[in-house]
Amino acid sequence: MIYAYITAGAVIFIALEIIFIRKYFAYLVDKRIYSYQNDLIAKHCDEVENMYRQVRGWRHDYHNHIQTLKAYRHLGETDKIDDYLNILDDDLKTVDTVIKTGNVMVDAVLNSKISIAKTKEIEVNAKAIVPKSLNIQAVDLCVIIGNLIDNAIEACLKQAEKSERFIRIYIDTHKEMFYIYASNSVGGEIKKSGKQYISTKDSPSHGFGLMRVDKIVEKYKGFTDRQNEPGVFATEIMLPL
Repeated sequence: MIYAYITAGAVIFIALEIIFIRKYFAYLVDKRIYSYQNDLIAKHCDEVENMYRQVRGWRHDYHNHIQTLKAYRHLGETDKIDDYLNILDDDLKTVDTVIKTGNVMVDAVLNSKISIAKTKEIEVNAKAIVPKSLNIQAVDLCVIIGNLIDNAIEACLKQAEKSERFIRIYIDTHKEMFYIYASNSVGGEIKKSGKQYISTKDSPSHGFGLMRVDKIVEKYKGFTDRQNEPGVFATEIMLPL
């Protein structure tokens, strides 16, 4: 009887200890995920600030550009005017806002990420429309989009041939769902653990981006589908409107 009593007590103690360990581990994971989210948002802010700093710098120089063009015209040097306009056109492309979704925060994140992708010689094709009446927090939406493009850029950079690097983004409403689609070329091996894809980033926040995206989708009772075909990786996310 005493042996049975001690054994039962030990089992209860072990069970409680396991529950505590699981809860503590979940707490640590959640803490690191939210820390990662804060770092990600700070990164987005830095990227957006850098983009608008370039815009302000170009506007500051605008008057000088006009004066230079007037001087060339006065001297009749039309060939130099054409050359100068070509230089300005290339310069403007680096700060041009290419996407207007209807949501300011999403515009900022999308355009900053697309700008970064293009500097890395990645072809980007993006179309995005965000409805005004959306029950998804802008911060959550930016975390999802930011992570998808960050992962796409990371995968593209492992593509040996620069001409084969591409990212496709499509965001819109579809059958009473908010639909987000991202696909990209892939260089190297895509890692999986069971049915879950694993981030290949070599950083302390390894894998937290995918985990954060999944948690946000779960928060809104949405659906995520990731597909891997030879040379291409795609993610579909559907969130109820």
